[in-house]
Amino acid sequence: MALSKIQIIGNLGRDPELRYTPNGRPVASFTVAVNQSQKNQQSGEWIESTDWFRVSVWGDRGERAAENLRKGSRVFVDGRFRTREYEANDGQKRMSLDITAETVLGLDKREAAPEGTFAGAPAGAPAGAGAPAGG
Repeated sequence: MALSKIQIIGNLGRDPELRYTPNGRPVASFTVAVNQSQKNQQSGEWIESTDWFRVSVWGDRGERAAENLRKGSRVFVDGRFRTREYEANDGQKRMSLDITAETVLGLDKREAAPEGTFAGAPAGAPAGAGAPAGG
């Protein structure tokens, strides 16, 4: 059995796009930027780099992601990944890392939620209903 799991923490590069399959199943799609800093061994300078991930969230979780997340939101994503080769606008072949999320947690303070739930209160819930007790 093969296992292809990934966990990332980063910021949404755009608002989630919610669409529905022909049989009515919701799926939200968005990109996540993960920034890294590394020190150059020769110059001693810090070098910033950004990796981009395409994320899909299915079902009720996808609907909640589309409702609660916005461009710039900080998120934790846990899921399965696969690589995909595509041809860029400049004609060069590129690789993309696509994640099918099993868990998406908003990490912004206003979105904090207990483990295993999605950040933010359910639609129609009173303000603060999505926050953990005592938090």
